[in-house]
Amino acid sequence: MPEELKIALVDDQSLCRRGLSELLTRCYGFNVLGAVGTIEDLRALIKEQPDLLVMDLRMKPMDGLAMLEQLRKEGCTIPAVVLTMSDSETDLGNAIRAGARGYLLKDMAPEEVVDAIRRVAAGELVVAPTMTVKMIDMLRGDQPGQEPKNSLKLLTEREREILQLLSRGESNKAIAQTLKISYDTVKQHVRHILNKLNLSSRVKAAVLFAKEQGMPEDSESLSNKHIESKQQSSK
Repeated sequence: MPEELKIALVDDQSLCRRGLSELLTRCYGFNVLGAVGTIEDLRALIKEQPDLLVMDLRMKPMDGLAMLEQLRKEGCTIPAVVLTMSDSETDLGNAIRAGARGYLLKDMAPEEVVDAIRRVAAGELVVAPTMTVKMIDMLRGDQPGQEPKNSLKLLTEREREILQLLSRGESNKAIAQTLKISYDTVKQHVRHILNKLNLSSRVKAAVLFAKEQGMPEDSESLSNKHIESKQQSSK
């Protein structure tokens, strides 16, 4: 993650743009490349290669989701954070499907917003704390006890890479050596994986990954034993 994050702000209200820009620049040291209210102005701003887009949801004439979907169709891959007043589960789901990597609420504390922005820039998917339960319900399809739907899509590329190694029964130490990252970084990634999947153990996460890869149902118990025994022997 760059030491000085370059941010592009998108909000159709000039007062909100100015206030957020000053907050991020003066208080937290971000490099706000510009604050705009239309997709045309945003396209011009994207040419300056921001590290992150911070976008409002309710905008006119083009709302934030439509804007993000259009940019993705045009090949823009810059991570985007939605910053909105809406705590609607529908809006949350639509934002994630449109390609947003963060969904934050405007009534969050500035420190929480800044921390979330940095985490998204580092590759995480982050939602406002009050939206976590709604995200879990959304993934489960509001069916108690039902396994989360498509939850693996919430993982970053690095997290999926680590989960794949977990499914092979690799320990945190072995994963760190394979990926050439620190042991503590692996532990942090595993914690994030379990939180996103709403699972209580790495074995369950590994089995979920194995299912996605098409592992036969009758092989799951054997896989569990293999993972547990290999992790115990490699600690």
